[in-house]
Amino acid sequence: MKGLLLTLAVLLPLPGNAGNQLYEPLADSVRQRLSRMVSDRAPASLHFRSAHDGQRWIDEMDQRLARRLPDRQQRLELLRAVHYEALRARLDPQLVLGLIEVESGFRKYAVSRAGARGYMQVMPFWVKQIGQPNHNLFHLRTNLAYGCAILRHYLDMERGDYFRALGRYNGSLGKPDYPNLVFAAWKGRWKYDAPT
Repeated sequence: MKGLLLTLAVLLPLPGNAGNQLYEPLADSVRQRLSRMVSDRAPASLHFRSAHDGQRWIDEMDQRLARRLPDRQQRLELLRAVHYEALRARLDPQLVLGLIEVESGFRKYAVSRAGARGYMQVMPFWVKQIGQPNHNLFHLRTNLAYGCAILRHYLDMERGDYFRALGRYNGSLGKPDYPNLVFAAWKGRWKYDAPT
């Protein structure tokens, strides 16, 4: 019986915490920019001032993530992809880690009641808006590319106001709970003051 429950737990997607992100029509120029961002398939690489700085960041984040993701290879793959996609979207990697913590609890196959998927809880309508039909929102790099591109879009739309951008990302614009949770994770558990 215990084996059956474990099998079901692995096969069934776990619920995520995403709100009901709203579909908003995009200008053609915005759609094209976001489409380019999610279509890039360059290898995920770390960009630090030195190899030592990069290794220090990886080691620190790896330790923090260990209790949530026991498999070290999976942790390292996630951290490299988060760092790459966050910087590509001009976001703080620690912000993205905080958002993932709140949205999915670092569960790759999380699905919210609203239908959002994966680590960053991306709504499927985004694939039709800016992606390609074969994009799988449970694929690590695809999910992170979409999530980071969408958050960057909302930050640009809100002129750098993180509170409002996070509210839009979660579909809870104007409500403080979600942005406050992400801020607490970002500036608390994922805070990193060393060079990046």
